[in-house]
Amino acid sequence: MNVLIVNTNRYCNPVPVIPLGSCLVAESIEKAGYHVRFLDLLFEHDPVCALESELSKATPDVVGLSVRNIDNNDMQHPMAFFSDLVPMVKLVRSRTQAIIVLGGAAVGVMPEELLRYTGTDYTVIGDGEIVFPGLLETFSSGGVVECIDGIAWLGNGVFKSNTNYVSRFSDGCSVPDFSRWICIKDYLTRLSTVPIQTKLGCHFRCVYCTYRKIEGHDYRLCNSDSVVDAIVYLAKKGLRDIEFVDNVFNSPYEHAMAVCEGIARVQPEVRLQSIELNPLFVDDNLLTAMERAGFVAIGITVESASDVVLKKLNKGFTANDVYNAAHVVRRHRMPCIWIFMLGGPGETEETVCETLQFAERCIRPGDAAFFNIGVRIYPGTELENIARKEGILILSPQEMLEPVFYISPALDYEWLTNTVRVALAQHMNYIGSDAIGLSLLPKLNRLAYKLGVRPPLWKHSRSVRRTLRFLGMNM
Repeated sequence: MNVLIVNTNRYCNPVPVIPLGSCLVAESIEKAGYHVRFLDLLFEHDPVCALESELSKATPDVVGLSVRNIDNNDMQHPMAFFSDLVPMVKLVRSRTQAIIVLGGAAVGVMPEELLRYTGTDYTVIGDGEIVFPGLLETFSSGGVVECIDGIAWLGNGVFKSNTNYVSRFSDGCSVPDFSRWICIKDYLTRLSTVPIQTKLGCHFRCVYCTYRKIEGHDYRLCNSDSVVDAIVYLAKKGLRDIEFVDNVFNSPYEHAMAVCEGIARVQPEVRLQSIELNPLFVDDNLLTAMERAGFVAIGITVESASDVVLKKLNKGFTANDVYNAAHVVRRHRMPCIWIFMLGGPGETEETVCETLQFAERCIRPGDAAFFNIGVRIYPGTELENIARKEGILILSPQEMLEPVFYISPALDYEWLTNTVRVALAQHMNYIGSDAIGLSLLPKLNRLAYKLGVRPPLWKHSRSVRRTLRFLGMNM
């Protein structure tokens, strides 16, 4: 059986994301004995033309389309990505008899909506590197596909799914041989980091978040020793800029400590980072362990510094925890980016000012602060229920493929955007969504790499912004 895996993601800002999931899937099905080809569309100018060329080289029996994001989660500059799938599906249908399977994080968020929109045969809603080989085996043997855990389909127009979770980390931490599937140099020269994942699942209940829907409610932890082995493996491959992409790196706290201490023992000469730290678990012991392990940058996702908003978002921590985390960060040398999301439930002019005051008083000038405006509403989240009760949302779930956002009814949108714009103008270490969508950014990343800069570029936000301002470009 011939299988074609397609990485459909083509969004490169702020940096191109190395496709960990689709590479793991490709490697797992190859190990299962299938003939696999991999098409990476990230740097292709014409994705349909690239797919057509690939189909002319080999006729697949199964095509797996990996979909990373539905949209860019940016209310000020919204971009939807799912529409790119339709011409690809039509091309595959016209050239082959292949079964088409959707997979990736986006599919876990809105499987039914994407199935109906694209007209594909199945979606993988479990862990792809486990589910996909089993799906192929069933195709080959003529078994009952609908009995496989971790898939969804439309039966006579009715959405059906088997959502039983499958074991992901039974064999330890998995990292693929990236160079086997993608041109890794194309990513590295654009300041991409190599992703590694040490856990799945999330026990937090943030009202807007989809991680619990994608990965499950309970933690599935990778053994810390196997994480160390994976880091050593990547280092031997020359891949030294590594990013932990767990939904929250430092929860459970003990697991993060074990990972850091294990890496520190072997000293693999890597540059590590994670921008997904929860302030509730930030203390001196953890940051010291991270420094010893080789972390060169961290990020803390707080969303707000107002107790009113944090409670409405159900973040599970308080403004006091946010301030305590800032005090801890100040005692260490690692650069830190603070991530905020303004406009959520409970947000008022007063709470916005609370957050901006925290940023001005507590964030070091050499660190960065990213401010996003508006909250993307996804079906099945508590935020969807809130928005419907408040009369903000009247669209059906199917219509929510197109980006739809929440802004607190107590806020004037123009006031919010103007207030953030003023704050950005006054602080060169602040970043807004304009910076993420900057058309010059891919070229800037490549130039930075040639000059010897290594990820993350946000460490140099002040210098970059000042240079661009000097050149007449206000970011």
